[in-house]
Amino acid sequence: MTAIELNDLLAKTGLDPARVMVMRHRPTEPALRRALPWLAQDRHEVYNAYQSQHGERVETSLSRATHLASFIGNEARCALFVGVYAVESFRRISSDQFWTIPENHALKALGTRGPSDGRDSLWFDLRLTDALEAYKGRLVVEWSGIERAWWRWAARNVLPVQAIHGESLLVPPVPDWKELVLSLQELQTLPTSWRQALSHWRGIYYIHDRACGKGYVGSAYGADNLLGRWSGYAATGHGGNRWLRDRDPAEFVFSILQRTSPDTEAEEVIALESSWKERLHTRHPVGLNDN
Repeated sequence: MTAIELNDLLAKTGLDPARVMVMRHRPTEPALRRALPWLAQDRHEVYNAYQSQHGERVETSLSRATHLASFIGNEARCALFVGVYAVESFRRISSDQFWTIPENHALKALGTRGPSDGRDSLWFDLRLTDALEAYKGRLVVEWSGIERAWWRWAARNVLPVQAIHGESLLVPPVPDWKELVLSLQELQTLPTSWRQALSHWRGIYYIHDRACGKGYVGSAYGADNLLGRWSGYAATGHGGNRWLRDRDPAEFVFSILQRTSPDTEAEEVIALESSWKERLHTRHPVGLNDN
């Protein structure tokens, strides 16, 4: 039996593989690499902004394409399908104009550096189409040839279909609470399913400041539980806490020290919080707790 490849699927949707560029996104920035599948699933406008600006060589080629087949490099020599985008138009923008686009600020928080050398670059208007939309997050193709060649013309390459999964692989199941460790930037881009889990979890959490090595212990038992508390840090960087205000929130790492029952009384949770502060010595000036 002849193996199915990406060009077969493109042709069946009426697309000419000779006019389709294929990209396998795999950011070098660790936070952005981890969050990119989450953005593809839940914050499409930010994901699309990520692929709307490129270096000179890529932009010259993409300007000749009618469509972009977008993938994420989720594993070595594999590419996970996100969508097919029509290349509607493109325009030249300055570095200053680049940073007026709101989605680029979300990407900057995850480590993206923007246009190299501050040069004027092409900004592509990419419109998500319904071509192969049923395969989003499910279709995996083999990224044959040189792996670092992250963009290619579809017609010039054979990209065999490796698997079509029953469920999307873009967002993995939320980790066990004892293994969950998140940066502030990741808190700001959490997938919906993870946010839902955090909204049901209450207990004691820990914030480690990598810059000074000190820690902060807090408790979550109110509206939306851990999600409610951590969303406050994601929004302000300090959540209203005195000794966190002057710290760089980009250096914060969040984890859970103890998860409690959803019906644990507030007084009991607060007592547990105090106990953890004593054991971890997080009260100021040794730590970052005010009391």
